[in-house]
Amino acid sequence: MSTVLQTHELVRTFGGFVATDHVNLAVEAGARHALIGPNGAGKTTLINLLTGYLEPTEGRVVLNGEDVTRMAQHERCRRGLVRTFQINQLFADMTVLESVAMAVAERHGLGTRWWKPLAAQAEAVDEAAQILQRLGLLSDAYERTRNLAYGRQRLIEIALALAQRPRVLLLDEPAAGVPTSESRELFEVIAQLPREVTILLIEHDMDLVFRFAERISVLVSGALLVEDTPEVIARHPRVRQVYLGEG
Repeated sequence: MSTVLQTHELVRTFGGFVATDHVNLAVEAGARHALIGPNGAGKTTLINLLTGYLEPTEGRVVLNGEDVTRMAQHERCRRGLVRTFQINQLFADMTVLESVAMAVAERHGLGTRWWKPLAAQAEAVDEAAQILQRLGLLSDAYERTRNLAYGRQRLIEIALALAQRPRVLLLDEPAAGVPTSESRELFEVIAQLPREVTILLIEHDMDLVFRFAERISVLVSGALLVEDTPEVIARHPRVRQVYLGEG
C-alpha cells in the first residue's frame, strides 16, 4: 500500500514546552488507523499540525507525496485532507439535508448562491441525499439538527466532512459525549465507509479503538512511543503502564 499522509521529524513547541516531539507518522492508503495516548500526550496538537491549524516548529507534513507543511487549511482540504472536531460544529437551525447540501455546494464553489431554494440546487441536494443514505441519516433529512440525538449529530458532522470528498478523514474523538449504545452504532457506520477514504482517528474508548483500528500509534508526552497492530499494542508492557493504567 502507498503512504497518503506522513510526517517527518515533526516538532511543535509552545515556549519551552514541547507538545510534539520529532514525530514520524505514516498512514497508508485505505487504512483504519488510530492515534491513542493519555491526556496531554499531544494528540490534538498533532492533528492540528496535520491539517494546518498550527504550523510546526520543525519538520514536514507530506500529503499524497506533496509537501504541505506551509499550506493553508483550505488548500489541504481541497487536496483531500478533511477533519472533524472533538466538539461538533453544526448548523443547529438548518435541516440535515440543508446542511450537507450547503457543504456540497461550497465544494463546487456555489456557496455564495446558497440563498436560492433547495430546489434550485438539484445536484447538490442529490449528492447530499446519497451521503445521508450511506450514513443511515436519510430518514432525518428534513429534521432540524438541534432536534436529533447527539450520536446522530456526530454522524452529521461526518456527513459534512464526506461532502468535501476526502481522501484522508481525520476524526477527533468522534464518540466524545455520545452514549455507549449510540457510539457503537456510530463506529459501525464509520467502519462501513469505502476504502477510498483513509481514516485516522483519535479516540479514548479503547473498546471502540481495538475493534475498529487495524493500526495503532501510541503518543506519550508528544513523542511516538510505538506503532503496531492492535494485538501487539494490547500486549505492549509500556503501553499498558502509561495508558491502560497497569503498573
